[in-house]
Formats: sequence, C-alpha cells, structure tokens
Amino acid sequence: MPSFKVAVVCSSNQNRSMEAHAILQKKGFNVKSFGTGTHVKLPGPALDKPNIYDFSTTYDQMYKDLVSKDLTLYTQNGILHMLDRNKRIKSKPERFQASKEKFDIVVTCEERVYDQIIEDFETREQETGQSVHIMNVDIQDNHEEAVIGSFLILKLCTLLKDCADLDNELDELVQDFEQDENKDILHTVCFY
Repeated sequence: MPSFKVAVVCSSNQNRSMEAHAILQKKGFNVKSFGTGTHVKLPGPALDKPNIYDFSTTYDQMYKDLVSKDLTLYTQNGILHMLDRNKRIKSKPERFQASKEKFDIVVTCEERVYDQIIEDFETREQETGQSVHIMNVDIQDNHEEAVIGSFLILKLCTLLKDCADLDNELDELVQDFEQDENKDILHTVCFY
C-alpha cells in the first residue's frame, strides 16, 4: 500500500502515542500521533496534582514550565526526557477530534481512547465512504510499557502494510497476531 497512513492515539499525545510515532517514523511509515482528551495531562508532584495544559501548548513550553517548577522531580520521573523526545518529532500535541486527515489505520493505546475515536466517527458526517480500521492495543501508561507497546504497534502496522488485501485478510492477521503476542486486539471499521 503506497500511501498507507497510520495514526497512533492515546489520551494526551505524550507518552504511548509519541513513542510509537517515533519508532514508526524511524521505520519509514507515514504516521501521525494524537490525543483524545480535552486537555493534556502530565504527572505532577502528587497523583491528585497533575500538570494540565491546553493542546495548543507546545512541548517546549511544557518542558520549560516543568523545569521552572521542579527540575529534579521531572528529570527523575522521566517527563523532561519524554518531552525532549516529543519536541524533536513535532511541536505540540494534537487532538484527534480536531483533525480532518484520513488514515488507513488508527491504533489506540487504551480501550477508553478506542471508544472515543469510534464515538467521534459516529458523530462525523460521512463524506467519502473511505474505510478506516480502528484497532486497540492496550498499553499501560508508563515509559517502559510505552517502549514495549511501540514495538507491538510496529509489528502490527508492518503486517497490515504488507497485506495485499487488507479488508479481506485483516481478521485472520489480527487473530494470528493475538495468538503470537498473547494480546487482545479490539477492531472495528469506520468510514470517512
């Protein structure tokens, strides 16, 4: 598939989607990443005190804000390293619901995000009838699992990209992938 386009989506377009974006981009995929939340949330000094940003806030602005708040904390918990990686890929997080781009595959990183994507497609007016496969690979939201999950997403996307007839072969591909990786994949087809 020459113009095979992939979107990777998590809640805040920070950790899981950006880790997958980085590896897919490195492997030559036409990839974008997004979040579905109303705001971008990053861990704060306590569980009940997250850092909350608007999607228009750049990764660099977040980085500088956290450095000014507590350089040691955000260095130790890996948030500054993550933001540094993110700003090398793109300038700021993007919200999936605000995008008008069309993709062949949309991979989500948690079931709640998968449901939000499907809900978004159900409220959009169909324009072209072009199909898009929405798939979920559950990934815990921590740095280590994001790295492991990005390799799973790479493997899945590589299988799908190399598929001669995606619409007819997808179910079997997903079934084989689930068995090989011992991971359940949610899948649905939506239309643009």
